[in-house]
Amino acid sequence: MQECNQEKLIKTCTCTYEGCERKGKCCLCVAYHRKKNQLPGCFFPPEVERTFDRSYRRFVECRSGGTE
Repeated sequence: MQECNQEKLIKTCTCTYEGCERKGKCCLCVAYHRKKNQLPGCFFPPEVERTFDRSYRRFVECRSGGTE
């Protein structure tokens, strides 16, 4: 299994939360949001990610053409 390359991932991470300690640490990010019944911000289009609504409901809305 390939190890995470945090230096590379932090450059492509789309999370806009400035104080995020998991930025570029995808495994930690996914685990954190999973515990909160959410998805990471990178699953959402930029305009939705900035709202910090990481709910499953919001994800489905985005994918089904609902309001963004």
